[in-house]
Amino acid sequence: MASNVVKSAQAPSSLVTRDIDKIAAPTGNVYESVSVIARRARQISTKMKEELNNKLAEFASTVDNLEEVFENREQIEISKYYEKLPKATTVATDEFLAGKLMFRRAENDENQSGE
Repeated sequence: MASNVVKSAQAPSSLVTRDIDKIAAPTGNVYESVSVIARRARQISTKMKEELNNKLAEFASTVDNLEEVFENREQIEISKYYEKLPKATTVATDEFLAGKLMFRRAENDENQSGE
């Protein structure tokens, strides 16, 4: 149902205390690291929202009838499934700490082209 990234993630479902030094290590700056994580989390979240909306669009109906009750149960099950998945920020943080994210600094590109 959900994207492969989220399904395969071994992210915990509860809050985890993180070591700031480990987060800051790949970039040398904790704020830059958080920015990279936030951008990746937005990508994951957007993909998950698109998948959920596509699945729920299958149930869209303009006719009210008795069968709609059963369709609503299926919609609820799909929604519950997505609610139980790890949050996008948790998955993005785990990817970042595992070194699975590729990122580049914009100022390096500007400096190289300006020389």
